[in-house]
Amino acid sequence: MILAFNGSSVDGSAYTDVVDLADRSPGWLDDMVSAWSTYGLAVFAVLMAVAWWQARRVGATAAVIALAVPLVVVAGYGVDVALKLVVREARPCQSLQVPTLEACPAPGDWSFPSNHAAIAAAAAVALWFVSRRLGAVAVVAACAMAVSRVWVGAHYPHDVAAGVVVGALVAVGPMAVLRRHPDSPAGWITGTRLRPLLAAS
Repeated sequence: MILAFNGSSVDGSAYTDVVDLADRSPGWLDDMVSAWSTYGLAVFAVLMAVAWWQARRVGATAAVIALAVPLVVVAGYGVDVALKLVVREARPCQSLQVPTLEACPAPGDWSFPSNHAAIAAAAAVALWFVSRRLGAVAVVAACAMAVSRVWVGAHYPHDVAAGVVVGALVAVGPMAVLRRHPDSPAGWITGTRLRPLLAAS
């Protein structure tokens, strides 16, 4: 097992600068960022549902690509969790002992990479293959999610950067392959009870 590296030696000063800025910021701004950090992932679920709803009106192959988005996001989350268990980096609020907007997680809730950033990035990249418009919205939302996780004190900057990279890399390969070869899964699903998922009635 790899021992956790000391995240504070990577960008601890940048982390404390952001947390100090949050501490000096207006309460309404901190409330907005905290709400986004806590509940913002629901927006990606809505974007995935909209992408599928629109795609099924285009055709079966488009719907198949849209249906793959949540599967890719789950895969990105799984890879991110596995990396957490290997690296075992303590949360910055534990290592640096600074006051944060978000309650400091208990020891054993590892920091690197960020789950939120990985999920958001995987969703954004996958959605880009379905709809450039929805993908662009998701990219902005993913960037906001990554920043918010540092703002509330949950992660170092390198945690969210790594999460973005993990989520994006996990998503881009399968989505690129599926976009080039959507006919086989579309044909298989059409022959099952899941057929209504592929076309508007």
